[in-house]
Amino acid sequence: MQDAAATEELALRAASGDPAALDLLLQGIRPEVVRRCGRFLPCREDAEEAAQDVLLQVARKITSFEGRSRFSTWLYTVVANCARQKYRELKRRAAEQPDTIDASQHVDPRTTSVIAGSRIDLLEALERLEREHPHLVAPLVYRDICQLEYAEVAERVGIPLGTLKSRLHEARRQVRPWLVDAS
Repeated sequence: MQDAAATEELALRAASGDPAALDLLLQGIRPEVVRRCGRFLPCREDAEEAAQDVLLQVARKITSFEGRSRFSTWLYTVVANCARQKYRELKRRAAEQPDTIDASQHVDPRTTSVIAGSRIDLLEALERLEREHPHLVAPLVYRDICQLEYAEVAERVGIPLGTLKSRLHEARRQVRPWLVDAS
């Protein structure tokens, strides 16, 4: 990613309607967005598709960025949402396919990677956590997957730092057995 201060400045200019700033911003953040999507989706093609969705969302919604938090925090929210949506889409597509696959046929990794991938356990755990304890998902995603600082996560989620740490501890406690069982 380009210099953080330059990125923040480009984001503010883009949010105020500067199309040249938006173009530069999208070019600058693309490698980081692909890398961050790759933390959710094990297949590079899936991560790149999710990254395209992220860049499209940034372009469409940049005017909603008000600069109250860092652009990187706002961006990671978009990344997390788009990557998780891509996972759900891939899971839905896989469920719609026939149960038997002829091994002699070439299997498209974009439709099977998440389902057969090494991170299905994490994504399944996140879906389960969202069903059972939705207030614990954002702290876990922002801190452990997006690797944001605690203070930044607390600001993003809108809760005190102590509450964030408590929720994060509980989220990890909930998810840990699901990940162990899946491996």
